[in-house]
Amino acid sequence: YQRFVIGILAFLQFTVILDFMIMAPLGAAIMPMLKIGPSQFGVAVSVYAFSAGAAGLLAAGFSDRFDRKRLLLFFYVGFLIGTLCCGLAPTYEFLLAARLVTGLFGGVIGSICFAITVDLFSTEMRGRVMGLMQTAFAASQILGLPIGLYLSNHWGWHTPFLAIVAIGLVAGLAIVFKMRPVRDHLMLQRDTNPLRHLFSTLLNPRYLLAFAATGLISVGGYMLMPFGSAYTVNNLGIPIGDLPLIYLVSGLASIAIGPLVGRASDRFGAFRVFLFGTLVSFAMILIYTRLGPSSLAVVMLVNVVMFVGVFSRMIPAQAMMSVLPSPASRGAFMAVGSSLQQVAGGLAAVVAGHIVDAEPSGKLLHMVELGWVMVLLGLLALISVYFVQRMVAPLMSQAQARPEA
Repeated sequence: YQRFVIGILAFLQFTVILDFMIMAPLGAAIMPMLKIGPSQFGVAVSVYAFSAGAAGLLAAGFSDRFDRKRLLLFFYVGFLIGTLCCGLAPTYEFLLAARLVTGLFGGVIGSICFAITVDLFSTEMRGRVMGLMQTAFAASQILGLPIGLYLSNHWGWHTPFLAIVAIGLVAGLAIVFKMRPVRDHLMLQRDTNPLRHLFSTLLNPRYLLAFAATGLISVGGYMLMPFGSAYTVNNLGIPIGDLPLIYLVSGLASIAIGPLVGRASDRFGAFRVFLFGTLVSFAMILIYTRLGPSSLAVVMLVNVVMFVGVFSRMIPAQAMMSVLPSPASRGAFMAVGSSLQQVAGGLAAVVAGHIVDAEPSGKLLHMVELGWVMVLLGLLALISVYFVQRMVAPLMSQAQARPEA
């Protein structure tokens, strides 16, 4: 049953992540069809992230008042309706509204999935569970994007959204009929006022440092993403036709890396793995942002090692922070953290956009400066996570000494 839960939740994450990621590569088809420019398309992409961030905060007060299975189904149905509207959108305005709705519902699903996994799995298994959940990102990169682009090229840009709805319905039915209720936390719930529950979570001194660490990790992690393909083509000299191969190799590597990092986190300690990931990330960021024209093999190797650093920070950080909240406030804690990640991703793109410039040829400038900003943010994140680990250590000892509530 635990394998089923992890499998179905990872599949849900796959559909949500794919829905978010597919927008950018579909831009070349959407803009001429809807007669919009890059700035308008940029709004359609970013409105998802900001609405998802707002939804996380709005949902936090209610996250611990319901059976998590029912809450997951409610938001997943809303997500599928929003995605269906994207697949039927005849105008830009309709698409914009559909992306807003999709973000409002889809942005909360990740936090509910993580709350369920923390409810169902013991502390000593959290690392490997979080590692398996992260394979959804890699799967969306390997399978989702190429298939989505293939469908778009043959049957129009609406088709990938309709395909996500079709496979999402299957996952939703599996949850309805196979997943058991997740409501043990309801017996521990004392705060019945959603607004008070939200603010008690936001202002909890133990949680504030974890929220700060989450924001710093997310801002630093997202800064390179908007420029990845442009930098690879225009600065590293890789033909645009080879980009899918780079995504394929790095995605396949991610599927292997995630579970391995999770197991290492459980075996050697989450903070030690996070420290290792931070040092690897620093080295690869400083190498990557200084690369000139390179061979395809070198670029693929650098990307794979960068993913080692990314996962070696993300997975142990999630495992550590999952120990902090009490079962009664776990949903709210996860929802606020998810909201911070969404908003931090949008903020990272804005900040990076003000640092990076481009020559008329398309070559990106000031990437070295961007790399140093990422290293600085990484140092601040490391300091924050160190103090989180000091808070978490006695809680983990207590959790391992007795069965979880």
